[in-house]
Amino acid sequence: MRQRIAHIALVVDDYDKAIEFYTKKLDFLLIEDTRLGEEKRWVMVAPNGAKECCLLLAKAANEQQALSVGNQTGGRVFLFLYTDDFWRDYNKMQEKEIKFVRPPEQMDYGMVAVFEDLYGNMWDLLEPNEKNKGVLD
Repeated sequence: MRQRIAHIALVVDDYDKAIEFYTKKLDFLLIEDTRLGEEKRWVMVAPNGAKECCLLLAKAANEQQALSVGNQTGGRVFLFLYTDDFWRDYNKMQEKEIKFVRPPEQMDYGMVAVFEDLYGNMWDLLEPNEKNKGVLD
């Protein structure tokens, strides 16, 4: 049996604002933007080169969901953006004024820095070391 995680839902407050951030600031690709009704869209974005998993940008539909925007994990790092060139992507993100909340650090598993998306969700930008490179394949 083969299984995989296909999409991760990320609650947002506005589809277009979220699309702009992920495609313009993080250089993600807009995979799909399909209208499903008056207020609902099926919006998927993914890092360039991603093969399996992408983000499903889900607009908050009620007050309880709206409270989760930017805090789906209680303030912990939520998503992990793997890269094949940490410094290229880190410098590009700095130029695009991405807010880093923890500076670059060499860890046992690779080079990592923590940044926030437009909602305050925390992400790891991570280039795995040689021992862990297979995770990008």
